[in-house]
Amino acid sequence: MKKADIKDNEMRTEYTRADLGPLVRGKYAVRYAKATNIVVIDPALTKAFPNNAAVNDALRSLLAVATAATGITGRSSRTPRKRVAA
Repeated sequence: MKKADIKDNEMRTEYTRADLGPLVRGKYAVRYAKATNIVVIDPALTKAFPNNAAVNDALRSLLAVATAATGITGRSSRTPRKRVAA
């Protein structure tokens, strides 16, 4: 049985399962996981942090305190060098 010639940009009136190719379960799962950043907080903390704005504000405050205490500014992918006594 020959397939009918159809232009690439035209839609058919009807498709069969064979036209769609093989199904792959979780085909985009890894890409989706990399693209999203979903964090689930403990239910006991939902009273203190009822929405994402409250969580973000708390994390920003914690980051400011940690940055001030350590003296490290910004995010760095390198580990800090140890100073050697001269």
